Amino acid sequence: MLVRALALVAFLVGTPRAVAGGPETVSLWPHGAPGAERRSDEPEIVENTYVRNVQDPSLTVFPADPRHANGAAVIVVPGGGHRMLVFVNEGVGPAKALNRYGVTAFVLKYRLAREAGSTYAIERDAAADLRQAVRWVRANAAQYGVDPRRIGVMGFSAGGELVSLVADNPAPPQPPSADPLDAVSARPDFQVLVYPGPLGIPAQAAAGAPPAFITAGSLDQCCAEPAVTLYSQLRKAGVSAELHLFADMDHGFNIAAHSESLSILHWPDRLADWLSDGGWLHERPLVDAKPLKP
Repeated sequence: MLVRALALVAFLVGTPRAVAGGPETVSLWPHGAPGAERRSDEPEIVENTYVRNVQDPSLTVFPADPRHANGAAVIVVPGGGHRMLVFVNEGVGPAKALNRYGVTAFVLKYRLAREAGSTYAIERDAAADLRQAVRWVRANAAQYGVDPRRIGVMGFSAGGELVSLVADNPAPPQPPSADPLDAVSARPDFQVLVYPGPLGIPAQAAAGAPPAFITAGSLDQCCAEPAVTLYSQLRKAGVSAELHLFADMDHGFNIAAHSESLSILHWPDRLADWLSDGGWLHERPLVDAKPLKP
């Protein structure tokens, strides 16, 4: 029934658009994001590898190679202080790293609440873009060979704040809607937080949060403490969680784009271990098994 319902939703919400010479890009709000309808045609601004002026939130699709795709999917949420998006080092790079583990990745471009002149709010608009992204991927899972019960979210810094707001805090009330996509669950099945910012932590709904992988640098004055706080909350709430704090490491290590540290170079392997141990890289039974006792 779930697969049939999601197939109907996918048909109703339409098909993604392809960009010539590049990855497929999907507009999350085809009729304009709430509150941004009049600005949806404004072009994004790209400076170096950073993106800003996001008025038409979207997903960029990085499918896993069919030879080893395993049906898992992750929506990658770049950081940038809600002023810009670190799109390459915290978006494209992590997406391609996930592809190596057979995971199909979708990189989110969300509305920026702290950009000069912005009228958006993080909790209202940027978080809504991530929830919409989860709904869209789940509704269109079959098109990408994705299991709708194995969809995770992975956020860096400010993107980690959005992950926590969506995964660890109560969802806002959902008004009645005729849009079939709104009936699809926006709850991720698992969460990955990489040096997450403090917004949304301490969590207000830790007991119902999905399993979490959390990592940060021990010297990170911004984001080591939120990482530890969230881990402690989830552990006490009985939620499966794993925490890695890397010695002598500060903020913004991404996937070692600018680091010679072997621990940072290999931290995505620790994530892959966690994903595998949690069963996220394999077809899941209809009823989740209890974890193995040592």
